[in-house]
Amino acid sequence: MYPALAVLKAITKDAEAILWVGGKRGIEAGLIQREGLPFEAIPAAGIHGVGLRALPGNLLRLGQGLLASRRLLKDFKPDVLFFTGGYVAFPMALAGWNIPSVLYVPDIEPGLALKSLSRFSRAIALTTADSQAYFPANKQMTVTGYPIRPELAHWTRENARQTLNLQADLPTLLVFGGSLGARSINRALLHHVGDLLQQVQIVHITGNLDWEEVQAARKALPSALMERYHTYAYLHEEMGAALAAADLVISRAGASILGEFPYFGLPAILVPYPHAWRYQKINAEYLQKHGAAILVKDEELSDHIYGLVNDLISQPEKLQTMKDKMLALSHPDAARRIAEIILNTAGSGGKHGRA
Repeated sequence: MYPALAVLKAITKDAEAILWVGGKRGIEAGLIQREGLPFEAIPAAGIHGVGLRALPGNLLRLGQGLLASRRLLKDFKPDVLFFTGGYVAFPMALAGWNIPSVLYVPDIEPGLALKSLSRFSRAIALTTADSQAYFPANKQMTVTGYPIRPELAHWTRENARQTLNLQADLPTLLVFGGSLGARSINRALLHHVGDLLQQVQIVHITGNLDWEEVQAARKALPSALMERYHTYAYLHEEMGAALAAADLVISRAGASILGEFPYFGLPAILVPYPHAWRYQKINAEYLQKHGAAILVKDEELSDHIYGLVNDLISQPEKLQTMKDKMLALSHPDAARRIAEIILNTAGSGGKHGRA
């Protein structure tokens, strides 16, 4: 969702020229409408890997989504469709098969939905060149990088540390596991938090699930260490501050790490989510291959977290080398480049100038 928003902001300031189509469930609608974009929801469901009991209902929702998509396309009359994946995209792609479309692939390895959408797409934008191997060679593919949210660019190391009340003379470790948090990462950190705080200050974004447990652990620390331990259930606008202020990050390996960590030159210890192991592992391996990150299995993190952090923090030259290699992977103009692909695919302004 955030990559698509970054691209749309690079396309136009005219919200009426864009219609965001999403699912009926989740927080998507509220976030999109907060950005001032019109939003329409359609029914959608996956059919690959679904059990026989769920398949009939999912097929029904897919059919309903196709009819809803046809109605929306007839009313809105877009010049181009832009897809970033998800079940909801498939009925829209089917309904708009005769409308030029652009596909953006966030992760290095695309999932089945993205591979299916590529059949309809006139142009494909890729985060890295490694993704080219997953699509037919005759497809029009462009390596653009990962489009980051424009508000991230507002943060510097200095104003970020002031905003988060961090000490200027202490290394900063950022720990988070995505919007919902990651229990294994949270507990691995808590197991060593007292020892780690002897060397670093920590910004820990816990998610709501473990918030009370983390708060209790923080309150049990000596006051001098408690002041170094900055805990948040969730950060939205200040997430850029956390990234800009950090010297090292421990996180999952979702697609955003391919754009946000390189943008800030942020060395990483990456812990792929076990239930999305394949996709996140490939993302993590890409950064590790370039010398910008270290990959750790989820079940091994608790045993290795202290040693890894201590090794990197105690060797500033090693950390700086990882930082430089991470920065070398940055594509700060990714949103603009994808926006150009979309506009070129639509034609010079298009008949309606709508997407």
